[in-house]
Amino acid sequence: MLPQLSQLTFLANQALLLVALPAQERLARWVPQSRFYDVQAHRGGRGNTVENTLPSFAWGLIDGATTLELDNGITKDGVVVVWHDEEITAEKCIDTAPVVPNDPDFPYVGKFVANLTLAQIKTLDCGSKRQDKYRTRSSFAFAEINSPSLTYPGTKISTLEEVFDFVSCADPSHQILWNIESKINAQYPNQTRSVEDFVTKQYAAFAASPYYNAITYQSFDWRSLVAMKKVDPYFVTSALIDEYVFNVQHSAPVPDLPLSFFHMAHVCYFSLASQTAANPDNNTTPWLAGLRLDAFPGPTAQEQIAQAAHHVGANILSPAATSSSVSSIDPSMEGYVPFTTKGMVDEAHRLGLLVKPWTVNRMNVAEEILNLKVDGIITDYPNVVRRLVKSYNLPAAPKYPKQRVLSCLASHLQLQRESISP
Repeated sequence: MLPQLSQLTFLANQALLLVALPAQERLARWVPQSRFYDVQAHRGGRGNTVENTLPSFAWGLIDGATTLELDNGITKDGVVVVWHDEEITAEKCIDTAPVVPNDPDFPYVGKFVANLTLAQIKTLDCGSKRQDKYRTRSSFAFAEINSPSLTYPGTKISTLEEVFDFVSCADPSHQILWNIESKINAQYPNQTRSVEDFVTKQYAAFAASPYYNAITYQSFDWRSLVAMKKVDPYFVTSALIDEYVFNVQHSAPVPDLPLSFFHMAHVCYFSLASQTAANPDNNTTPWLAGLRLDAFPGPTAQEQIAQAAHHVGANILSPAATSSSVSSIDPSMEGYVPFTTKGMVDEAHRLGLLVKPWTVNRMNVAEEILNLKVDGIITDYPNVVRRLVKSYNLPAAPKYPKQRVLSCLASHLQLQRESISP
């Protein structure tokens, strides 16, 4: 049975969250919001085409995403690029030729983005490889997975400026929203540029774009959220977090935390390949700006997460939707454990935070968290989640005209090819 949540109710709930806040905070938090339910195209919608490329953002627009979600790295020469991984991964990119003869850095595949110049990165073909391994590994439940994702041979890694330019062509009235992540490795800082580099260079790119007021800044490394607020106290930030081992020193089970969490002997390595909320030895994690979750009153672990995100001034809490401590990946399976819970969502809302879980690629998970009244969903399949959102009578963003988007895509891909020096 579908919940009786109308479009007017949705807008009213958003307004109530804002009314409870001071006037300046209301302004900051309202800017990147939309009159539509926030369906975010994760890495542009990587289930449909090559992630974090101009084609992926094109299809995110065509599929009717409210927000384009993407990642930033910074090159050796200080350019902000749109790329998820710390390194150039062989499953996504192919070397073509060195940027100069006998370049000692060649081949570039396998090297850290922070150790390569933009010119070196621009030689890579990151559009020819279909991500079959990723799709199989993730065990998706949306019907669209039966169709292979699109490839765009020869596609280059884009700068953030190039992505803004392309989307401005397809979205001339600048209606699309953005959720942009800093890919900083807090545990191994020599693998990425520093927090200061990311915040300084990303903010400059944001401020120079026509989308400045439509951007949310997100990170697993909460130091960057604190630093961004120092640069601009009203810039909207989102605290990303995934699974952790709850402090075993608690004297009693926490009602909102499944007991299976207490039997874990490790921390989920998930997208970061490192701990985000706590270390296995109970030392303070490097990811949460020096905070310890067990320093917050809770009473549950999920409420502590919301309280910690509020403490660093985040406007949005963006938790993993599901636990990866167990093999069950769907609410219909025995032993399934959610990471985003009602207690977490309710506490975040009480504190004035929005909640937007990631990465939701199963219909049962999407329905479960929609029933928790989350404020947005980050997914590899925005087209599917958008249909689900509409079935819940929530307002869905319009799709962008396919012909215009693909025309802009063709011209901007050609510009990228022409800009590469021989």
